[in-house]
Formats: sequence, C-alpha cells, structure tokens
Amino acid sequence: MSFVVADLTGDRTEQYRQLVAQAEALVAGETDRIANAANLAALVFHALPEVNWVGFYFYDGRELVVGPFQGKPACVRIPLGKGVCGTAAQTRTTQLVPDVHAFEGHIACDADTRSEIVVPLVRDDALIGVFDLDSPRPGRFDDIDRAGLEAVAEIFLAAI
Repeated sequence: MSFVVADLTGDRTEQYRQLVAQAEALVAGETDRIANAANLAALVFHALPEVNWVGFYFYDGRELVVGPFQGKPACVRIPLGKGVCGTAAQTRTTQLVPDVHAFEGHIACDADTRSEIVVPLVRDDALIGVFDLDSPRPGRFDDIDRAGLEAVAEIFLAAI
C-alpha cells in the first residue's frame, strides 16, 4: 500500500477536515493500535507546520509509556498527574499549553519545545493513553487545533 500525505489547503478548519479524512483513510480496516499510532503520528508530523514532536503515550495501568512517535527521542515513562501528558491523562481533558515554561511541573523531554497540546485517549471510560504534540513556537496551538486533533484522536480510538 502506498499512502500520499496530501498538502492541506484552505483555512485551518478546512485543513483539519482534510487531515481527518486522510487519517480515516490511513487506519481504515486496521485494528492494531501500534500500527495505527505509528502511521497517525507520521501523518500529523508531516502534515502540520511548526511541530517538533508528535506521538502517543499508552497507559499501562500505572503510568504512561512512550509509544510510536515522530521527533527526537522522548521521555519513556510519565506518571499520571505529572507534566502536560500526565495531567491530560489524569484529568481526561485536553491540555492546551501556550508556554510550557509556565506550566507547573512541565517535563522537558526536548529543550526546543515551547508549546504543547495533549489529547487524552479514553474509550469506554477506560484510559488508553494520550496523543501529544509539541512545537518550538510559543502559542502554536489553539482551539482550532484542539478540535482537529481531538477528531484525529477519535479516529484512532474508533479503529482499535
């Protein structure tokens, strides 16, 4: 199978609509969570500008453990409630952080990261993990990103 990451066009809402359609096509018929996480991380990393890390952390019953990602090597384990990822997992709410240096307890896996968004992955009331994006630009993520990335996370959850 060959998959082309199509350039996104139009305003940002339209670009996310296109990204969601690509994500749906990418995971169609595949139920393996590692395969889908790997492909979705690659898709989003190459489709969105100004990101330096895109990936998944999976909950192992005790803590978050790094899963498939694109970017520099990452922290392997993150306790619930620690850092942006652990906070998203514990609260089960998307964390949109314009300045990671102002986030109490931020875990700096990549010193270049300045802003971050983390979407919790919850299925049937069970924590699966988180979908994490970092950017070297402060204030990179906003509510349009939140809606679009939550939609990508839902596609991942529906496929596994």
